Amino acid sequence: MDLPSTKPYLIRAIHQWCSDNGFTPYLAVAVDACTRVPREHVREGQIVLNVGYDATAQLSIANDYISFQARFGGVARDISIPIGNVSAIYARENGAGMAFEPESAATAGRSGGATGSREDDGDPPTPTPPAGRAKLQRVK
Repeated sequence: MDLPSTKPYLIRAIHQWCSDNGFTPYLAVAVDACTRVPREHVREGQIVLNVGYDATAQLSIANDYISFQARFGGVARDISIPIGNVSAIYARENGAGMAFEPESAATAGRSGGATGSREDDGDPPTPTPPAGRAKLQRVK
């Protein structure tokens, strides 16, 4: 029997903790074809989103997707993020939160959320050095 992933439950718990303590919850998301976000705000394949109640409308953190409406440049946009693409949720004010390994949609659907490796992919791309922008730091 396959157990459901704990990831959506942890995301909801940290979101609630942030809200209860007056912090602003932020999501770091790995963007792919299944992610519906404003592409003009994507940097290096990731986007960081404010998911506080003040910044979103119709926020839903379900077991498979996070969806909400948010304003970008004054224009309301529908946002849809597969749970597997969430790489972190944290409080903006102090960085406390939790980081996750992002999963591809194919891998998550095939193996119930566990990440797999493929040897025929070749070498992974070399990461680019930081260009002076702040980076999300994983807190373990």
